[in-house]
Amino acid sequence: MQFSKTLQQLTADPEQTITLPEGWAQGRAFFGGFSAAIAYQHGVNGVNPEQAIRAMTVSFVGPIAPGEVTVQRRILREGKNVTQVSVEIVQQGEVGLSALLTFGQSRSSVVNVTDTPTSTVPSRDTGTPMPESDLVPQFARNYEYCLNVGAMPFAGQPEREFGGWMRYAEEDTPITVGLFLGLVDAWPPAVLPHLKRPVPASSLTWTIEFPEPLAADKTTRNWWQYVAYIDYAADGYGHTHAHIWDEQGKLVAISRQTITVFG
Repeated sequence: MQFSKTLQQLTADPEQTITLPEGWAQGRAFFGGFSAAIAYQHGVNGVNPEQAIRAMTVSFVGPIAPGEVTVQRRILREGKNVTQVSVEIVQQGEVGLSALLTFGQSRSSVVNVTDTPTSTVPSRDTGTPMPESDLVPQFARNYEYCLNVGAMPFAGQPEREFGGWMRYAEEDTPITVGLFLGLVDAWPPAVLPHLKRPVPASSLTWTIEFPEPLAADKTTRNWWQYVAYIDYAADGYGHTHAHIWDEQGKLVAISRQTITVFG
């Protein structure tokens, strides 16, 4: 099932049971970017549409498997300008994902700092796709990549930057925040190029911020630029931040992850 079809199952009910589709495995678990998108969609369905998503923090508490899950939403506080929402995804009585979403309405302000980091991602002509290999997780087949910043995962190259271009392989629909979340998290952890052999690694926490509402004229067939930077990595954990730009180089989102790595 396509990503967008699953998100369309979510309604305004505070608690709902849905089925996670096959074909989106990340190791033995369900793809974290997809589950985060489900949490977002369930959260936004209970919020004033005039308030746009400003930030979302996700804790990947435990592995979630394809199949039936319950999605629970709780409005922590609803104000005139800002609403805070908590969402949990529960499977077999255990919390697999916990998210805090912050929505805010635009308002006038004397503070206006809009200079943003500039993309230096090379042209797609210089990049390479993810290889067709058993090492590439199942969910990644739903995306197209053009890697031209840093090295391939498991290349044994200790570089701090990692990224390139990305888009959906088959989805052809207007981009939504939910679909965008799946796109951003489709990139492997930035620490993987440091490794010389495959080892388990996954996101432990993920925070993503949106400086402006996502443009309504973009689609899943547009290319997006992504570059992650390793701030610090030791003792089995990595701390990274990333910037995401659209095809024209406009900053769209700022992402930060804590990663566990067993190698």
